[in-house]
Amino acid sequence: MMNILALLQCLSPCLEATTIRQMSRIVPAILAMTGRVTMLGISRWAEKGGSYRTVQRFFHTVIPWATVFWLFFQHHLYRSEDVYFLAGDECVVTKSGKHTHGLDQFFSSLYGRPVPSLAFFALSLVSLSERRSYPVMVEQVVRTEEEKAAAKAKAQARKAKRKQKKKGKPGRPKGSKNRDKTQVTLTPELTRIQQMVQKLLLLIGLLLSLRFLVMDGKFGHNNALQMTRQCGLHLISKLRHDTALYFRYEGPYAGKGPPQKYGDKINYAAIPVQYCQETSTEHEIRTDIYQAQMLHRDFAQPLNVVIICKTNLKTAASAHVILFSSDLELTYAQIIDYYSLRFQIEFNFRDAKQYWGLEDFMNIKETAVVNAANLSLFMVNVSQLLLRDFRAKDSTVNVLDLKAHFRGHKYVAETLKWLPQKPEPILMAQIFDKVSQLGRIHIPFPSSIPP
Repeated sequence: MMNILALLQCLSPCLEATTIRQMSRIVPAILAMTGRVTMLGISRWAEKGGSYRTVQRFFHTVIPWATVFWLFFQHHLYRSEDVYFLAGDECVVTKSGKHTHGLDQFFSSLYGRPVPSLAFFALSLVSLSERRSYPVMVEQVVRTEEEKAAAKAKAQARKAKRKQKKKGKPGRPKGSKNRDKTQVTLTPELTRIQQMVQKLLLLIGLLLSLRFLVMDGKFGHNNALQMTRQCGLHLISKLRHDTALYFRYEGPYAGKGPPQKYGDKINYAAIPVQYCQETSTEHEIRTDIYQAQMLHRDFAQPLNVVIICKTNLKTAASAHVILFSSDLELTYAQIIDYYSLRFQIEFNFRDAKQYWGLEDFMNIKETAVVNAANLSLFMVNVSQLLLRDFRAKDSTVNVLDLKAHFRGHKYVAETLKWLPQKPEPILMAQIFDKVSQLGRIHIPFPSSIPP
């Protein structure tokens, strides 16, 4: 079984020896344990030196997690020949009680409404060849009172606007002036994300050349695009299905005034054929992919737009998705591939909640909450590293198999302590190999020990 302490020695530039030693007790315990991942649960499964007090000290130690994530990725997960891009997303963790640091009402997609919860925003490096995501920075979202009041006022204004029956005069208001759409006022949320991206880019330095930041449709607007461009990256995201997009005007000059910029508004039910890049049919569903450089009145620059239309040939029902990028050189296949890989960060959140304690921790102080969330996502990277060797032999191996493997080793190690005399090394290896196969879902890892 891999020596976890040796695995964590790469963190010595940013962590004290005591903290690394504490982690070397906590990480194997989390890998082997069953039940909820809490401080008490970890201490029950930890080896000698992993008492509850030790675990408690670790969770209340201030740890530079961004550097920890990066050093671990750089030493164990980074591949120089691979291409990486940056993905960002928010994770909501439901919590009860009233005293947990950062507890607020955040929107949960599972419940379809705001719920009492904690929110964490994560940045992840996504590998194009491995098709996997590796978290590299996690920060808790803590809204200030001013931010809460501004969000409430904005919601009330939107609600009041919907209730208004009278419509104003068409066209621009009298006296209005053109504004520079590249000069935007960032919301507190976008400011937080921008600071995270800039901090990560500074940490990475010249080792990685990142070009793209991929985020979901929540950030499909001009402010997010300008925030991304200020960081020196291109944004890839999604637009609303009813977004008003315009083709470039290619007609003659009218002879007076500024040249016309906007052409015909797009009709998603009848997109011109010359923009079609690919058509395929599978199970009575026809998929048409269109790509064009288009304009939006709220965006400061042209957009590289990809529209994926699906039509049911039997019922004639249709639906479409609109992806876009600020990089006008990307092909439609690249935009689709990059955006689809963004979902790998959702798998990180799933694993962190299901296996590594993101949904389980009961800490309430700021430092302990931050450490619990970061540790759970750090375990995602640790498990990916451990699974890499196993998957080289069997691609079906998953996290449950990995945990069963470590749990079996834990049971054998505890049993052998009670024997008056240890078995021969070959017999001991066979016992470890056999017991570690118990509880696995897929085919056991190939054994190097003869039967």
